[in-house]
Formats: sequence, C-alpha cells, structure tokens
Amino acid sequence: MATMQDVANRANVSLATVSFTINNSKPVSARTRAKVELAMKELGYRRNAVGSALARGRTHVLALLYPALQHRFSATSVLFFTSAADQARLRGYNLVLWPMSNEADAISELTSSGLVDGVVLMEVQLDDPRVEELSGGTTPFSLIGRTRDTTGIPYVDVNFEHAVENAIDRLIKLGHTNLALIDGGTGDQLLGGYGPVARTRTTFGEITAQRGLTGIIMSGGASSEGGRTLAAEFLAEHPETTGILLMNEPAGPGFVAGLQKAGKRLPDDLSVIAIGSSIDTATMAEPELSVLVSPADTLGRLGVDALIDRLDEPNKALPQRLIKCTFSKGSTLGPAPAH
Repeated sequence: MATMQDVANRANVSLATVSFTINNSKPVSARTRAKVELAMKELGYRRNAVGSALARGRTHVLALLYPALQHRFSATSVLFFTSAADQARLRGYNLVLWPMSNEADAISELTSSGLVDGVVLMEVQLDDPRVEELSGGTTPFSLIGRTRDTTGIPYVDVNFEHAVENAIDRLIKLGHTNLALIDGGTGDQLLGGYGPVARTRTTFGEITAQRGLTGIIMSGGASSEGGRTLAAEFLAEHPETTGILLMNEPAGPGFVAGLQKAGKRLPDDLSVIAIGSSIDTATMAEPELSVLVSPADTLGRLGVDALIDRLDEPNKALPQRLIKCTFSKGSTLGPAPAH
C-alpha cells in the first residue's frame, strides 16, 4: 500500500508538501498540486480521512439528526434528506443521516465524540431536549423546525400558520362551514409537543373561531391502515362535516380510500386538502389529493446553509426563516354539498 512518502518521492516534492496538498492546511501552487495528485493516482494512494480531519481540526462531516425511534419516515422526509445532503456536498461537506432518539443523552454522546463539525435537527418539539442540550454546549447547530422560544437559535421552518389559514380560506370560498383537522398520532402520542402539529392545531382553532366556523380535530395513526381507520371514525362521529384539512401524510391515500369505501364521493360529498405533504403522496390517492406542498427541498438546503454559515462565519446574524407551502390543485376540492 502506497504511503505519503511514496507519493512525495514520485512527485519529487517534500513530505510536508504532500501533507499540505492533501489536508489543504497551507497554500500549494497549482503546478505542485497537480504533480502530487498525479502521483497519488498513479500509486493508488488513498487519503486518510481521519488523519486529514485531525490535521485540519475539522472533519467536514455534518449530522442530520432524525428521531426515528419516535417519528416514522415519510416521502417528504426523504426530500429533506436528499436536498440537505446535496447542499452539503456543494459546500464541501459530507452529511450523514443520524437516526436516534430525541433524548438529550444521545446528543451529548454524539457531540463529545468529535466525529462531526455540527448538527442539523429535524422534527423539532416546542420544548425540545436536544436543543436545550446543544444550546449549553460548543457544537454549532441549526434547526429545520422551531422551538417555542427561538431566541438565539438559527432555524428554517414551514409556515404552518399560513398553510392552515390558506386551506381554510379555500374551503370557505367553496361554501364549507363545518371543518375538520385530521393529523397524525405522533402529535400527542409518541413525539410530545411536536411543533408542526401543535402550531397547526392552535392556528386551526383560532381561524375557525375568527371566521365563525365549526371546527373539530381528530388524530390517528400515521399509516395507510391508520388512514382507513380514521375515515371510518370520522364518518361515524362527524357526518355533518364537509371540509377536511389532512395533516397526516402517510395516512392520506388510506384515508381517501376509506371515505370512498363508505360510499362518499370526492369532491361531491366531501372536500379534502392535505397540508405539508408531497406531490408523490398526493398522486398515490385516487382521486389525487389537493395539497399544500411542503417546501422540503428548499428547507433541507437552507438548514444546511444555516449550519455551515455558523461554522464559517460565527459572528454572522443567525437566520430565522419561515417558508410557505405551494398549492397543487389535485381533484379533492369542490363546492360544499347542498343540504
């Protein structure tokens, strides 16, 4: 196996010059760098990533923390992962998906290891123990999501408040006055105080009261089977409701199927608009769900940018940004049925 000394001999440069070239620890001329890289290629020399990281004092590895033990993956989650990884690569970093619990102890084990330069947190709770742990340490971090108190915390998030009001106003224009918000069980069963669910419920209650509407909230399992179960429960308990806000992406296709199995026609009898979901999931339903699409691709990139900016420019102002969902028409919105 070729060594750095072998590369130095082949390129006719000093061992120190090879080290500077590999680790980018000191300037090297373009001509000398080309000689060293050619020698490395001819000898089959492979960089020692750990050694290079130690020489630089940085690993150039970022961790994307996802509480997989409490919150299942969805099609939208994958968009967050892929866009974040692509942006990290473009900025000279490697991003690793780190599925773990949302407990503070798990965070301290990771940050004390020295394996990563910083972390991006997803699926943020209003009072998130991970954020509290990171705020007391030295590892830079950013959030895709936001806590109750965002003072001094860099974050990017979906503007769920705007999405809920947008969805309600679309239903009002179609004549719907009896509305339901149906969300995932993770909101109050597994991941307590989950930010998107908490904010959506609060906004739904406020807007329906302001508009003089009737509004109910239901929660159920985040799966296709959970969606079918939710459909049966909804129809049995709230037959007067005609407009539905659905914020439970994995349950969406099952929910639509369950409504139709019970003889309901969409959008003739009921109108459904999904919130914070993806086009891929919307098209799995028949008819295709109308949806306020999550800006997952944008948020993944911005979340990584926020972290790298903290690493490269520690004194730069912290970003705090809300991004709106975009509307995809689908086929599940129609005028309220006449009674």
